[in-house]
Amino acid sequence: MTVDEALARAWIAAVADSVRAEAQHLTDLDTAIGDGDHGVNLRRGFDAVTAALDTLQPGSAGDVLGKTGTTLLSKVGGASGPLYGTVFRALGKTLREGGTFAEGLQAALDGVRRLGKAEVGDKTMVDALAPAVAAYASAESAPEAARAAAQAAKTGVASTVPLTARKGRASYLGERSAGHPDPGATSTALILEALARVTAEASS
Repeated sequence: MTVDEALARAWIAAVADSVRAEAQHLTDLDTAIGDGDHGVNLRRGFDAVTAALDTLQPGSAGDVLGKTGTTLLSKVGGASGPLYGTVFRALGKTLREGGTFAEGLQAALDGVRRLGKAEVGDKTMVDALAPAVAAYASAESAPEAARAAAQAAKTGVASTVPLTARKGRASYLGERSAGHPDPGATSTALILEALARVTAEASS
């Protein structure tokens, strides 16, 4: 099963619903070790994405994901806009050029690494995204791949709890950043959990 326009739209709609439901939780996590605006910013961004996709002419999955990325880039403040904008723009570009979804996820990870200069262990979204990308690529079917990616991202979030942040606003806290899950890793897992849900529903 490939990621077509219908699945891409369903995924982004599911992400928007999850972000709205978890906005306060994400903000609470960010209040502990960041600026306290992660959930608010993401909710604003995906509300804007929902409006943008409502007026987007039918096209391809790449068009949907690319539009998602450019909208997040323009509407979301802080680090989240550029980082998640990069993720979805990379996915969209890869699909429009005939690449696979797994290749798109790898391009997204590469883009985030370049932008944030972060690696696994720095207590950022990379701690969830990197293992998720690897898990997705190693699975044989789309539902299995999405489920594996979501689980790997969830495990990645847990791995950030004992870490001392080395990148982003949380790094200013030094050792005080330990003991908290990273908000960006948490929202990354949320996005991938939404992908797993809609992929499973589409294949049933």
